[in-house]
Amino acid sequence: MSRSGVCGVAFANVVYFVLSATGIAALIIASNLVFSIIKWVGVAYLLWLGITAIFSRSGMINVSVGKRQTHWGKLFSQGFIIEIANPKAPLYFAAILPQFVEPELPILPQLLIMGLVTLVMDLFSYSAYEILGDRIARGGLKGWVVNLINKVAGGALIYVGVKMARVSVSR
Repeated sequence: MSRSGVCGVAFANVVYFVLSATGIAALIIASNLVFSIIKWVGVAYLLWLGITAIFSRSGMINVSVGKRQTHWGKLFSQGFIIEIANPKAPLYFAAILPQFVEPELPILPQLLIMGLVTLVMDLFSYSAYEILGDRIARGGLKGWVVNLINKVAGGALIYVGVKMARVSVSR
């Protein structure tokens, strides 16, 4: 991931935050069809990523410092798509957000503050992961380490996909 990818993920979370804040996430959750479509697209994508990671043949990771790998717009859109396809995100924001809203106080300032804090926390935490990954990649990793990482990550993605398939909206 790059800083552009981090921004894409964070922007997708902003979209879900806004949807939750305006009540649209509640409508998505209330609609079994919409929720099911989002859920199964996310499940299929995670399973595909996991299987691809497990069966990939990768060698050492070497990054050329001066070489630009991908356009920032593509990285941003990849990060955005990965996060917006997460069917648990609207559930997360719809479940968490209302618990921090004080109904007797003006709502808009509360939502703006919470949205800004969420954005800053996302940018900080995802950037920390990006920097760590970049440092590891620039140091170069042996082929067997990359393969092990791919197998473990692939297994984790498949596990999450299977767990996500079991998620349902309680009525």
